Amino acid sequence: MLLPIGDDNRDRRGVPFVTYLLIGLNVLVFLGQLSFGDSFTIDWSVVPRRLLDSPLTDWVTIFSAMFMHAGLAHIGGNMLYLWIFGDNVEDRLGTWLFVVFYLACGVIATIAQVVVDPSSTIPNLGASGAIAGVLGAYLVLYPQQRVLVLFGYRTIPVPAVIVIGLWFVLQLFGGVGQLSAAGEGGVAYMAHLGGFVAGVVGALPFRATRRADPQRFDPYRRW
Repeated sequence: MLLPIGDDNRDRRGVPFVTYLLIGLNVLVFLGQLSFGDSFTIDWSVVPRRLLDSPLTDWVTIFSAMFMHAGLAHIGGNMLYLWIFGDNVEDRLGTWLFVVFYLACGVIATIAQVVVDPSSTIPNLGASGAIAGVLGAYLVLYPQQRVLVLFGYRTIPVPAVIVIGLWFVLQLFGGVGQLSAAGEGGVAYMAHLGGFVAGVVGALPFRATRRADPQRFDPYRRW
């Protein structure tokens, strides 16, 4: 299993304030979940059947659920991916456009999951749909960028197209399996796939803009 732990940021032009802010908000909301208990988490998560039967004012849960998580491993994994890949995408898109992009990917991810299982009463929560959009954008904008991954007891640089490509394949297989197990809890694979596709499509107009030079990557001096 390839676990990403960093990437090359030397060509980043500024401080990724939005990425850091999103990480901070996710952590803050998670602490709130721990303080207020399960009822708070359920009330502000997306429950497909409840969402479709509720007035439009209740659709705010699509946004609140993006900042909520089911446990330390859940938020830890999501924030690691956002920290690694979000700053580069923010650098290419710009601050405000990245905010819109991130939220839009999260909304599309949620809709994809609801469409697949509209009668589900299982709470859906997590930033992974929006972050999947970030991964899709990173794949389009930085396909050859080297990502430092943990492989066994070693760290090795691997092209982003391989790291993210393997991640996508896993989500695809998981999504196919989930179609035959509708109504069960677990990973919202269809949200991941929906967010990823949204990220790929949304990043295409920016593909021709400034690129980083992957040949300058040196994982032994700059981590």
